[in-house]
Amino acid sequence: MNKSVAEKRAEELRLLINKYSRQYYEENESDISDFEFDELMNELKEIEAQFPELVTPDSPTHRVGGTAGGQFEKVEHVVPMESLQDLFSEAELIDFGTKLKRAYPEISFVTEPKIDGLSVALEYADGVFVRGATRGDGVVGENVTANLKTIKAVPLRLTQPIPYLVVRGEVFMPRNSFFKLIEQQEKEGEKVFKNPRNAASGSLRQKNPAITASRNLSIYVFNIQQIQGAEIRTHAESLELLKSLGFNVIPDFVVTEDIEGAMEVIREIGSKRESLPFDIDGAVVKVNQLSLRESIGRTSKFPKWAAAFKYPPEEKETLLKDIEINVGRTGILTPTAILEPVLLGGTTVSRASLHNEDYIKERDIRIGDSVIVRKAGDIIPEVVKVSKTGENSVDYVYPTVCPSCGSPAVREEDEAATRCVNPDCPAQLLRGLIHFCSRDAMDIEGLGEAVLATFTERGMLNGIADIYKLKAEEISVIPGMGKKSAENLLSAVERSKANPLSRLVNALGIRNIGQKASKLLAARFKTMDALMNATKEDILSIEGFGEIMVESVVQFFSLPHVRELIAELSSLNLNMTEPEEAGKDNRFAGMTFVLTGTLSKYKRDEASEIIESFGGKVSSSVSKKTSVVLAGEDAGSKLTKANELGVKVISEEEFEQMIS
Repeated sequence: MNKSVAEKRAEELRLLINKYSRQYYEENESDISDFEFDELMNELKEIEAQFPELVTPDSPTHRVGGTAGGQFEKVEHVVPMESLQDLFSEAELIDFGTKLKRAYPEISFVTEPKIDGLSVALEYADGVFVRGATRGDGVVGENVTANLKTIKAVPLRLTQPIPYLVVRGEVFMPRNSFFKLIEQQEKEGEKVFKNPRNAASGSLRQKNPAITASRNLSIYVFNIQQIQGAEIRTHAESLELLKSLGFNVIPDFVVTEDIEGAMEVIREIGSKRESLPFDIDGAVVKVNQLSLRESIGRTSKFPKWAAAFKYPPEEKETLLKDIEINVGRTGILTPTAILEPVLLGGTTVSRASLHNEDYIKERDIRIGDSVIVRKAGDIIPEVVKVSKTGENSVDYVYPTVCPSCGSPAVREEDEAATRCVNPDCPAQLLRGLIHFCSRDAMDIEGLGEAVLATFTERGMLNGIADIYKLKAEEISVIPGMGKKSAENLLSAVERSKANPLSRLVNALGIRNIGQKASKLLAARFKTMDALMNATKEDILSIEGFGEIMVESVVQFFSLPHVRELIAELSSLNLNMTEPEEAGKDNRFAGMTFVLTGTLSKYKRDEASEIIESFGGKVSSSVSKKTSVVLAGEDAGSKLTKANELGVKVISEEEFEQMIS
């Protein structure tokens, strides 16, 4: 294919892909299958790879980028992203609208769902998406353009070349995506997001846009912040314009002439909130006429022409029929309440979290009791308390043996969790395999939970090393697989052998050692041999590693079957080294920072990430080994100790000079 033909075809593909994307996200339909859509996208990727000069800023292939950089750039919003006043009763809302109607008889209202997500601003120049930022404090946010491009519902090019446009929207995680994510996190022994809003926020602020892309986020746009090239008189008109430009606009908005009508809409939205595919935490009522908004004005905190009505959380009483124990990847025994099914917020709930043994004992929860159930964060069912002790209720005795393999289950001192001590426990085997193949570990595409379950049931996988002994003829005869699937899967397995040491360490599932700690271990010791033979003192020298983490690492690598596994993986040609990061800025190498007080420009974790991106380490306590203390407002005992020890203390301004 020559360049002129490629250029023409690339433009055709972009138009088709954008068309089908709009169909899918705005009209909930599609003229083509997902497979056909992927074929178009892959064809465009191939053309752009062959002719890089044909890549355009608005290409759909940009939805998955490489990296957002070591830190997020600060962005000052063109128009401040204000918050809204919250109202918690119908009387408050009626009073709010009545006063406005009395002052401005011609007024009308727009009522719409309040999506529970992360507010962002999207900026377009000549119809092309150029920048996106989080709300932040309303005046300054974070530049997350690369991550926003991965969200398919964000148009990279508008249907009209509007000279300049800034819109506000809410990034959210659909419920079905959230349930899949927390199920994966539970199986892999990771910290589970409490609700879709936290999941959306955590996913959008990833340093790697590919992770954001994998989380299936979406967005609804609900406001024009600034526009050039079009005149609009009402909020309803602005939403219709946004829809015509290709945006995924807030659904179910209704215009009413009075506040009583708006209240009816709020009740209707509330009645179906749990059947919606996304979370809402209320409804928003806004003055429709844009000219009146200027007359009505604002307070120092929020506009006077809008308000958010918040729905109360729903709790229900039901019978606790039984308690079931599940065994996780790390051997933790987790209790789940089996309930008499109850309708809670529009969905039927028959299972709920009981967290751990202490949770059950502290609330004196017994089988046969009537209990109060609610959805934590409006999404995950949990037992809150006992409402009535049953006449024949029975104390629950926490198991001392694993329900999966019958091995002893023990609870160590200072831990809330009870664990199975058998490393070969069948329940742990499958979850261990799932973790090993997961995206953050060895990232073996095609070896998901269902496939791994099938392979273990057939006796094809009895341990981690068996992954690298799979044969095409074994795989291809499995129903639904076939020759091509077998080839693709084995190719993914082969590619994983080249992963750096840090991924392999994380994949091994060492207790108390996650992705970040695995990277620190690999960066410190460089080779698997050095790590396996490291002493407690060697590992303890890594900033951030405490006694418990160190003990976990040393104990893990002292186990004979672990050393046998490592030797076998090495013989199967898995990489056992960590490469040096080319061109990495290590200006803080060898330096240990301590953060104290309230920082005005950064959150604690943001400042920590910046320090670590430059090769530095962050500690929670001040000692003679501390290099620098970054002190914000109201710094306390850590600042005092730093001054006593003569440790260098810097302000945020000095910190910004150090990282500029």
